This record gives sequence, structure tokens and C-alpha cells, in this order.
Amino acid sequence: MADVPQPEQRRLRADDAMLDRTHIGAMIGQAVVLVAVMLMLFFDEEHHDQLAAVAALGLTCVFVLQMVLRRIAMSIRARQQQQYRETRDSREQIQELFAMTDMLQAAETYDDASAVLMATARRLLPGYGAALLVFNNSRDRLDLARAWDMPDDYIAPEVLSPSNCWTLKRGKPHINAPGDATLCCAHHASQVASVELPMMACGQVHGLLIIAHPEAEGAFDRLMDIRRLGRALADSMSLALSNIALREKLRTQSLRDPLTGLYNRRYMEDALERFVSLGSRTGGSTAVVMLDLDNFKKLNDEHGHAKGDAVLRDVAAQIVGALRPTDVVCRYGGEELVAILPDCSLEDAMEKAEALRDRIESLSASHECAISASLGVATVPETATSATDVLPIADAALYAAKKAGKNRIVASEKRAGRDAPRLTTIKSRQL
Repeated sequence: MADVPQPEQRRLRADDAMLDRTHIGAMIGQAVVLVAVMLMLFFDEEHHDQLAAVAALGLTCVFVLQMVLRRIAMSIRARQQQQYRETRDSREQIQELFAMTDMLQAAETYDDASAVLMATARRLLPGYGAALLVFNNSRDRLDLARAWDMPDDYIAPEVLSPSNCWTLKRGKPHINAPGDATLCCAHHASQVASVELPMMACGQVHGLLIIAHPEAEGAFDRLMDIRRLGRALADSMSLALSNIALREKLRTQSLRDPLTGLYNRRYMEDALERFVSLGSRTGGSTAVVMLDLDNFKKLNDEHGHAKGDAVLRDVAAQIVGALRPTDVVCRYGGEELVAILPDCSLEDAMEKAEALRDRIESLSASHECAISASLGVATVPETATSATDVLPIADAALYAAKKAGKNRIVASEKRAGRDAPRLTTIKSRQL
């Protein structure tokens, strides 16, 4: 079956057909006038009046047809000019989209990508406000990355649940136009009309683009007109969001332990060097707490490795929850964990270590098995001189805690020249 011509193509064909018919009519009129004039040369004068009338009628028809031809020509010219403008605008839009794609290749974060999108959208869609929402790491909600030029009556949602959005449910653009009685998303709590566009790449939705216009009258038609351009913006942006998410995932995998979510040993060594160097300049202490779960092999043998993995994850969560955001917690190896506490003295580190030991011991009730940990504490410059020797010193204190009976904390001895050397041990209830 042949394709049905588009409305614009049908109009052009109708104009061409009318132009041909008018040209033929004008030629016939001119022929009638020519014949009448020629006959006047051969007939008597008594027939000249009739022939003159025929010639006048023919000239009138020719004049009318020429006027029609002029109107058709002007109409075609106006349409060609409009097509030229549309083609020029489309070419400029394509150039802007290519420039946007080129800039997005250099974007390393969501902030960079949203800034490029905002600059391009302001040029291509002047007068329209927009908001960009991006999925969080767990993909259970979308967070607002950036909003600009939004109407006064519309507030972009800071957090959006996918279950409240028709666009995310269907994976297709959706227009919220309360004034035109359209079906609106549950999160749309404004009378301002907006079009929502999903950002899909590699078969997965990475974000949501909301475009709104302040004028209520004719809002639905305007949003329908810009929907194609909005989809082009969303498609270009979706590739950038996919690349950024992939880079973040690779970066996380290179820095974090996949089981516990804690930093790995390589990151720990870099962080320790950085904190110790900073402490040497500011005069602060950097504490290291080394922790090892007691009888962890026995727990695995009796309850299975799945239980051991669950215990490790909960222990990691308890440690992170008890420390400051500036502290760094790492998985050193196996069931051995390390916490780096910048700007923390030996006494403060002992108090935090006791809080960690108590939190870990409290997990016994929820897991219905004996869970405890031994901890060794060392600091620079109180017990160690550099980042190189603080870990072995903390490990030696941990070994001393294990040897002393487990489920306890041992602090390494202070260096000579400081306070009197001592070995600190905090005993606790044995399990």
C-alpha cells in the first residue's frame, strides 16, 4: 500500500494542479482573443462588434486568470519562505544539538551534564522552564539535579517516586495539562501545563526531563509542538547520563568492596597517607582502629557462608553508622576491617573503639549467634611515626587483644619522649 501523503505534501500538490489549470485557462483565453482579432481581418465590418465583444470577453478572462495566477504564486512563495525558515531553524537546532552532544562527552558529573542541558534548552526553547531529575543509586526514586526558568506557580519536585509518574510507568512522553482536562501524574500538583520526557539509553530509564510553559491558554498545543525537540534534548542527555552512571559504577567497583560497600585496601592506603600528611602540617593526630571478628571461621562452619556474609554487612553498617562522615572505613581483608579517624587522639580513638565493640556485640541477638570483635588502636604521632608503621603497630595491638582473650580493645604503646609508655586494655564480657 502506498504511503498516504502528508498534509503539507497534499497542499503542495493541490497548488501545483491549480497552477497548471490556471495556466491552461489563460492560454485558452489568449487563443480566443487571437482568433477574434484574426477573424476581424477577414469578415465584414458588420461582424466586427460581435468579434470585438468576444475579444473583450477573452481579455477579461485572461486578466482574471492572471490575477488568480498571481495569488497562487504569492501563496507558493509564502509557503516556500516558511519552509525555508523552518529548514533554517531545523538546521540551527541540529547544530545546537550536535554542539550539546559534543559538550556532554566532556561532562564528568551530573552537575556538568545538567549545566550543558540548561544552556542548550534556553537557546532552543526560550520562554520555557525545565527541570532534570536523575535516578539515585538504588533506583527507588529520582532526585532533582537542576531546575531553571520554571513558572512561579510550578515547583519542581525535589524527590519523585517512579510509581507516581505516567511517563516512567509507560516509558513514553506524557503531557500534564489540567486546563485541557488531560490525565495528570500524581506528583503534578499545579495548574501549569508541562510535558515530561523519559531519558532512556541501553534499554534503561536514567532520568526525567520536565518542560513547562507559564501561559495556560493553548498550553497543550504548544507542548505538542515542542515535544519533538524536547525528545531530541532528552535523547542526547540520556546518553550522557548513561555514561556518567557507568563511570560512577566503575569508579565505585575500583574503590569499594562489593560485599560490604566499604572502601578497599588500595583506597585505604591512599587515604591514610593523605590524612597523616595533613595531620603533620596541622599538628593533629590520625588514629587507626583495626578490627577483627572473633571466631568468624567457626561462625561460617556452623551457620554457613551466607550467614557470615550477612554478619559482615551488618558489622560494616554498624561501624559506618557510629563514626563521622569524615572517617574512612575499609575492608582490610577477610573479616578484618580498618577505620581511619583523622584529627583524633589516642584517648578519643579508644572511646570510639569501645562504642564500635559494643555495637558489634549487640548484633548477636538479631543474628542469633555469638558475634564479637577484637580491636587494636594506634595513632600518628603518639604511637607511630608515619603511615607506613601505624598499620603494623595497630595490627600488633589487635593480636594482643586476641591473645588476651578476644572481645576487647588494646591500644599500642606510646612512643618514647611522650607520656609514659603503657599498654591500655579494656576488658569486656566474654561471650
